[in-house]
Parts: sequence; structure tokens; C-alpha cells
Amino acid sequence: MKRQNKLSPEMELERNILLGLACEWDIAIWDVPERYKSRMQKPFFRLDDSISRLGKWSSYKKEIGLSRDFVLNHPWDSVRDVLRHEMAHQLVSQAMRVSDQTSHGPAFKEACRMLRADSYSSGSYKTLYQRLEDDTLTEDDKILVRVKKLMALAQSKNEHEAESAMLKAHKLIERHNIDLLNTEKKRNYTSIFLGKPALRRFREEYTLSRLLIDFYFVYGIWVCTWVVEKGKEGRVLEIIGTPQNVNFASYVYDFVRNYIDAQWNVYNQDKKLGRYRKTDFAVGIIDGFRSKLNSIPRETTTISSTSRALVKHEDIKMKEYIRHRHPKIGKIKRGCLNQDEDVVNDGIELGKKLVIHKGIEETKNSRKFLE
Repeated sequence: MKRQNKLSPEMELERNILLGLACEWDIAIWDVPERYKSRMQKPFFRLDDSISRLGKWSSYKKEIGLSRDFVLNHPWDSVRDVLRHEMAHQLVSQAMRVSDQTSHGPAFKEACRMLRADSYSSGSYKTLYQRLEDDTLTEDDKILVRVKKLMALAQSKNEHEAESAMLKAHKLIERHNIDLLNTEKKRNYTSIFLGKPALRRFREEYTLSRLLIDFYFVYGIWVCTWVVEKGKEGRVLEIIGTPQNVNFASYVYDFVRNYIDAQWNVYNQDKKLGRYRKTDFAVGIIDGFRSKLNSIPRETTTISSTSRALVKHEDIKMKEYIRHRHPKIGKIKRGCLNQDEDVVNDGIELGKKLVIHKGIEETKNSRKFLE
């Protein structure tokens, strides 16, 4: 029997990416109306060396091509968004059979709606960081800038000054969101993945997701997606909200996880505890931080309840966006194994001292174009 040559790590990675694109295509097409879905043929997938565009649908080749540079250097939710953008072009030409409109015309926007894809008004888009660098900022963006300035003050070595700055930032976010609901001001919504897709999730990840939902005006849902490194389908946390709330919640997510890792390395240096005890420790930190956030005096509002969670859930427009993006939402039941209460309590005490501040480097991706 002939021995098969083993793929190089680079080829194995690209193979897994192509399998992932095929899997994401299947997921995206699931809720398309049957009259269109029946006309959609699974395309060929290809990674190309283009640096001037992110992706392209070829009706002649029946192929979706994505930029290799983009796919290898961006998170999977960005890759998935570009894939769905190109799928919308495929849907227009192959299923809707429209050929007399501009490439991003009404039929394309309708295809994006069916695929739960973001339709950009032009062939380009900017990251939130790039938009914040523009000369003209919206009032909502200015709020985020003010929050980041407070977060910079929260780096103070003076414990009381640092905590005061962090609490002011949280109150500013809460007041801003209550004002949005009271004025019925027009607002847009977006979504991103937090962390990397994985086959297995630990209990502290669910605890942290609940914290974000309860205090940062975002909605969280665990979605099925592709785990490139494993070549299998797994899950990842997707959060939904206004760009400003999503931006801040994602920062808090990264900050808390980094804080947990740093504190665990110190705490476990001589104890040599296992992975499940790290989960106990992490859950304790998150619960301790939750108790600190619960101590923030609540804003008064004309809405029927001042509960943060209820205020967030009263955002009808966000609910509509969520229902459109995820029409079928189930519930995950999580059991709790035996935990070490001493480790949990040690984590709680550290969580009460946690102060979110500006300190994580922000990456700014260059502007790209879609076709």
C-alpha cells in the first residue's frame, strides 16, 4: 500500500479554512426561502493572493474566492462576514437571477437580508477604530472617546482615584444608553465574536458572558461556527449591540480574561492546582467584579424600571435585529461540578479589586474593498 504524503502545516491550515468556508456556506443558506435555496449550488472555494479586495464571486467559475492575506490575518467572524457578502452576490445572480441592477443595488441588499449579512452601502467599510480617527465623529462615538479617557485615568496608582474613574465610565455608558431609549434616537447594531471558536468551553466563559449581558448593554449568544485549528465545528460567543457598546464590552471581555490569567499564574505558582480549580478561581473573580458593579448607584430614568437588565431588554429595535439575525434561538443548560469554595472565595476577593482601565493595545486594520 502506498503511503500518503503528509500535508505541511501551511497546507493543512488552508485545507481546514476551505472546509470551514464550505461549512459556513451551509449554515448561512439554511434559512434562505426554499424558492431561492433550491437554485443555489454549492460553489468552489479558493484562497487567492489578492491584496486589493477581500473576496469575489465568479458566476462563470461558480467560485467564491477570498484573499489569503485577509483570511490568515483576521478573526473568523470577519472572514464569515466577507463570505456572506460574496454569497449575496451569488444569490442575486444564481437564485434571484437579477442582472439589470448595480452590484450593490436593491436585489443585493435583499440577498444580504436573507443571508443575515451586513450590506454595505458601498464596496468598502471601516473598522470602528478607523471611524473614530475621522475628523467628523458622531455624538455616540464621542461618548466612546470620553469613556476611553476615563479608562486612561483608571490606570492611576492611587487606588481610590482609579476606581472612581472606572465607575464614572460605567455610569456614563449607562446614562448614554438610557438617554438613547428615552429619545428613541436612531441607532445601528453590529455583532462580533469574542475569543476564538473552540470545541470545548469552560464554565467561567458562560459566567463572563452573563456579566457582559447584565452590565454592558449587549446581547450574547453562543453560535455554531468553524474551529479552523481543529478542522471541526465548535462554538463561540457572539455579542450584539450598538457599535459603541460592542466595542466596550469586547474590551472588558479581553481585560477580564487577561486579569484572570495573570492572577492565576501568581496564585497557582506553588499550589500546582488543575484546570478545574482555575475555573473555580475565574468564576470567583467574575462574581467579585459583579458585586463591585452592583454597588454603582443606578441612574434614575422615566422607563418603568431602573434595572439595568430590564432597561437593556426594553430596546425593542435591538430585539428585532436579534430575531432577524438569529431566528431560532435555543437555551444551553449548564451543570456545575464540585467546586473548591476556598479557591472561589479567593477569586472573589481579587475580583472586588479589579479595575478596568485602558491598557490593551488596539489593532487597526487597513481599509479593504469588497467586490
